[in-house]
Amino acid sequence: MTDDKNPYRTPISELGKFGLIKHLTENFEIFNESTLNIVGDDAAVLNPQNKKVLVSSDMFVENVHFNLAYVPLKHLGYKVVVAGISDIAAMNAVPAQVLMSVAVSNRFPVEALAEIYEGIRQACRYYRLDLVGGDTVSSQTGLVIGITSIGYANENEIVYRKGVKPNDLVVISGDLGGAYFGLQVLERENVTFKSNPDFQPDLASYNYLLEKQLKPEARTDVKSLLKDLDVHPTSMIDISQGLASEIISLSQAGGVGFSIYEDKIPMDNQVLTTAEEFGINPVTGVLNGGEDYELLFTIPLSEHDKIKHNPNFSIIGHVTENKNNLLITKGNAQSIPLTSQGWEAYLRKSN
Repeated sequence: MTDDKNPYRTPISELGKFGLIKHLTENFEIFNESTLNIVGDDAAVLNPQNKKVLVSSDMFVENVHFNLAYVPLKHLGYKVVVAGISDIAAMNAVPAQVLMSVAVSNRFPVEALAEIYEGIRQACRYYRLDLVGGDTVSSQTGLVIGITSIGYANENEIVYRKGVKPNDLVVISGDLGGAYFGLQVLERENVTFKSNPDFQPDLASYNYLLEKQLKPEARTDVKSLLKDLDVHPTSMIDISQGLASEIISLSQAGGVGFSIYEDKIPMDNQVLTTAEEFGINPVTGVLNGGEDYELLFTIPLSEHDKIKHNPNFSIIGHVTENKNNLLITKGNAQSIPLTSQGWEAYLRKSN
């Protein structure tokens, strides 16, 4: 028997490994013709249909990449999928399949894992992805989630970082800084809660930032947007580690430099007001934050007119022949060398 105050929580041992996998994955749908065989055998069977196959993997570790004090499990499952397929989108490809592996300690009941997998299922449904495999293992230290993402593209569509060229324009999708400042709000409220558990925060004024942090979206639409504009990116990367880190990655890959204009970087008004509230320069948050999962890409100068008025994109700078990466402040007042503090997970404390 159970009641609302003391609901029964099913220990994982009650289902066993294979029973658990069946329980967590039995309601997933199939969306792609390239998926021939899914969860239930020793390996998935995929048919790339004469396209190139792109594969990426990511790991997410409790108290390093996420804090369950304020991250709902369903949101966590959704976000892990978004982070994984964002890498595929950053190659100008279409994600189609994911494999999920979970290491979990015995403090998590079956119902908690079911919440994570419900978030995964919702992400798969939204992005038309097929869950085709993975693994579950025990953990002595907490929760770890690994994702392998698989996508497809015609060979001539794939965009590599090394393709960047001098005089290219630097473009980003969407706006930046929301996820970083959403994290600052959550960390502050978590500290307040620890000192006063009865405190009920009013977070309504931070809705946009919290959504960017807890439930971001992958820009899988950019590929078709650029195709419709007849724009041909020369390089591309997703903004997961902060703008400065991604700029430096492209710079190193192409042997070029970047000039980025501070006043061209798009930021939502909530980013600006929250940055002021925390006493942080909003551009500092954009450069060294992360998890926006927008796409940063370069295009030939000749395609400027095709994209300059499109509301989905902002031109924020240009590529130079020298290897210096500079942030040019408002009014061209100062050129500051870009350095990458980055959102390096192993430096982030989240407890």
